[in-house]
Amino acid sequence: QVQLEESGGGLVQAGGSLRLSCTASGRTLTYSVMGWCRQALGKERDIVATISWSGGTYYADSVKGRFTISRDSAKSTVYLRMNSLKPEDTAVYYCAVGKYFSTTARDYDYWGQGTQVTVSS
Repeated sequence: QVQLEESGGGLVQAGGSLRLSCTASGRTLTYSVMGWCRQALGKERDIVATISWSGGTYYADSVKGRFTISRDSAKSTVYLRMNSLKPEDTAVYYCAVGKYFSTTARDYDYWGQGTQVTVSS
């Protein structure tokens, strides 16, 4: 079992920035990839960014150049820095862990409770 605790969502104007944090606890050594997904109202949950414990990263095309994922391995914490936010970034953002890298959200094994990010125009 892995527990994920997220923080950092909120309301921001277009062009602004937010940083999300996710701390993992439990049997974290079993899982090699952490990432962030998002789900907008009425849409599917999509991968936004992932990072492996070796440091490899992946970004969805829609966020490349604007979002940065990073980790503090000692704290089992992953961050998502979101810059130049757009109204279309509005969604519930979920932290997730998985044993293997995948660009498919449903392939990840554990999820946080989600944090709302709202970008106003």
